Amino acid sequence: MKKTTVFLSALAVMLSVSSYGQTIKSGEKLIYSGSYNMSGLMTQLAQVTMEVETVSTSKNNYLHLSCQAATYSKWDSFFKIRDLYESYVNPKTLEPSLYKRNISEGGYTKKEKYVFKNGGKTITSTLNKKNMPERTRTFSINPNAQDVVSLLYKIRTLDFSGMKVGQTQSFTIVFDEKEIPVSVKYMGIESANAGNLGKKNCHKIAIGAKTQALKGKDANLIWLTADAKKIPALIKFSIPVGTGQLTLTSASGL
Repeated sequence: MKKTTVFLSALAVMLSVSSYGQTIKSGEKLIYSGSYNMSGLMTQLAQVTMEVETVSTSKNNYLHLSCQAATYSKWDSFFKIRDLYESYVNPKTLEPSLYKRNISEGGYTKKEKYVFKNGGKTITSTLNKKNMPERTRTFSINPNAQDVVSLLYKIRTLDFSGMKVGQTQSFTIVFDEKEIPVSVKYMGIESANAGNLGKKNCHKIAIGAKTQALKGKDANLIWLTADAKKIPALIKFSIPVGTGQLTLTSASGL
């Protein structure tokens, strides 16, 4: 089911932004229902869970940001998905030190690890695909580049109070060992349902990326609650083979 594979790739791009530490807290857990437009109907296919926890080593403390996607059991026999994206970041700046991606989609598997070095100026990448030997290489990157998971959380730290409709900010992500320019465009205030949090006024933003995984002008959107937490209440995306969305069902540990 190629459409579902593209669905997860698009999520990664979108998944693959003031006061960093106060916005993102250890213990936060967000659960979403992932839907895809199939034959004109928005069909719930998967659950996406995003969690934040503190991890300590002998030298440093990190925030562990994880995003896990799994198809509902009734879809597993059709196209089973078990994907995990992880980022270990500085609690104050959200700059990544380690990024991991472990995907399993319909029998296809891929493991990827980035180690950010030299102040974020280089990455050592380890890649392991199904039926292929593991390989490691080091390459230079923009020192401000983020992985897709840490960027989604960084977007939540933006101060939207002074932004005008149409105003944009630019970022860079590293995905599949490529740097991809990303733009964040402010679209104003709009209400959205936020699961157990109820209906909320939200900052509506459009995500643009120079990639074929996303299509349409201002068609890839995130609604962030217009409060100190800036919880993603709704995410909509448009890809070459259709549209989909993530709808918040549960938020805890806020």
